[in-house]
Amino acid sequence: MSAKPAKSIHLPAALLCGLLPLGACSVDRAVTGSLIPEEYHARHPIILTEAPVSVEIFATNGGLDRTARDRVAVLARESQGDASAGFEVLFPQGAFNEAQQRAALPAIRGALASGGAKGYLGVGQYPVSNPSVASPIRVSYRALRAKVDSRCGEWPADLASGTSMETMTNRPYWNMGCSYQNMLATQISDPRDFASPRAVGNGDVEMRTRAIGKVRAGTDPGTVWITKNSSIGSVGN
Repeated sequence: MSAKPAKSIHLPAALLCGLLPLGACSVDRAVTGSLIPEEYHARHPIILTEAPVSVEIFATNGGLDRTARDRVAVLARESQGDASAGFEVLFPQGAFNEAQQRAALPAIRGALASGGAKGYLGVGQYPVSNPSVASPIRVSYRALRAKVDSRCGEWPADLASGTSMETMTNRPYWNMGCSYQNMLATQISDPRDFASPRAVGNGDVEMRTRAIGKVRAGTDPGTVWITKNSSIGSVGN
């Protein structure tokens, strides 16, 4: 007795997937959105970079007036605290007063020297968009500056949104701390203080000797502050 040939069974693709092990038809990873760092230092870090420090001046009769000379001299004095390789002077290219501005180069050299500037002086030019407008001379040097490595004022999510769960997580919003970091980076006198603390200076020997003497004498070495209050009615009489 001969065996009957086996019949082929055609199952739908969806049903066939359901008969296979679960792992063969499931996603092997979960994709989530980016999470905002909790700490604002991580969202808006302060970095150190080289940036130009410049002033813009105008020449007068082929030279510099007192105001322009003072601005250049102050810029030279401020550069002494920075590791600057030199200065750069850019004249407006194509401006109607280009020749008059270029004639002020010796006066600019003298103002920089009076402010104690050292190093080389590079001379170049920059294009102007409107030749009929008086364009300034740009005197600058490059120095180490602190800045925030992100843009403030960006709102990737609506804080008042009621259609999503993002505002219900009680997490800091993106802009939180950005203006504070930007203000701190702008007001710092020496950007290198962000990288490492300054060296400890010498102590006050006179103050230390006074405190040690009081301790040896058995008295309180602390400072006694005397506060004298006056009534409001007696002020101005």
